[in-house]
Amino acid sequence: MTAVSPLDKTKATSLTDTLTPQAEARLLAFTKSELFSKTFREGMDLVEETAAYLDGPGRQDSKKLERTDALTYASQSMRLTTRLMQVASWLLVQRALKEEEMTLSDARADKYRLVPEEKAEGALSFSDIAKDAYALPARLLDLMARSEQLYERIMRLDRSLYGTIAAQKGNTVADQINRLEAAFKR
Repeated sequence: MTAVSPLDKTKATSLTDTLTPQAEARLLAFTKSELFSKTFREGMDLVEETAAYLDGPGRQDSKKLERTDALTYASQSMRLTTRLMQVASWLLVQRALKEEEMTLSDARADKYRLVPEEKAEGALSFSDIAKDAYALPARLLDLMARSEQLYERIMRLDRSLYGTIAAQKGNTVADQINRLEAAFKR
């Protein structure tokens, strides 16, 4: 096996992981835009609202549920929390870029890209859950729906702003893990 020098890695990355000057300017303009400010506030407000609900009234709501509904509540609240932490992370990276606390090169790293949420085999979509989970608290269902809409919107922004990066062409860590899982299932 041939070792790859750090210089070779830098060359390879610079050739495949770049944004055009126009794309960089568009990204920086976005971070300074009113759209970003509104999206940032919406995302952070939703994170705070969700945390307040899950730590307060949500605990009481979950205690009133039957066992299977309580399990659904627990799994969906974890999914909700994970989704919102990914959104918050993405928004904070964009703000760091805006405040010049992070370089464009750092912001382009794979670890900051959003990937489509993988649905486990047999997992229910939000609409399936909403149809069948009439016992779940309405507030939880509302937070789930709003977080899913926000996640999808931010994922589209991510693809639009960072779409020219090689990592967006099927080379994300999630894609590699999925390929490994598929290979071992055979």
